[in-house]
Amino acid sequence: MLFPKKVKHRKWQVGRKSLAKRSVPDTRGVTVAFGSYGLKALSPARVRSNQIEAARRVISRTLGKTGKIWIRIFPDKPVTKKPAEVGMGSGKGDPEFFVFEVQPGRVLFEIEGVSEAVAREAFRKATAKLPVKGKFVTREETRVN
Repeated sequence: MLFPKKVKHRKWQVGRKSLAKRSVPDTRGVTVAFGSYGLKALSPARVRSNQIEAARRVISRTLGKTGKIWIRIFPDKPVTKKPAEVGMGSGKGDPEFFVFEVQPGRVLFEIEGVSEAVAREAFRKATAKLPVKGKFVTREETRVN
């Protein structure tokens, strides 16, 4: 699973972004830059590192030995959690897992070296593993927008 080797701050503050503000389209990472086909997020969500890994596995299994995969997101935000049946107070919990805050328009994965049908099928399976609604995009589509 993906997680940072070293972090400046072990625990982050939660932040004030409501779901309405989070659904503002992303401005960075919105074009297919490396491969020929991409999986673009249409909804906001927190994608955990184990969800990214599950999607990566299903894509690589669908592609077989052909094709190359790029993961365009990295979970660097720690989420803390207090143990079960622990009372209120006595500080913040320990870091439990890492997430990436996805905004609509962000390209999550890219593929190259396979046919469009195989890429569509791989991204269809990968979207089922992720908490976001996804859209299949090509390099030409994202350049125009």
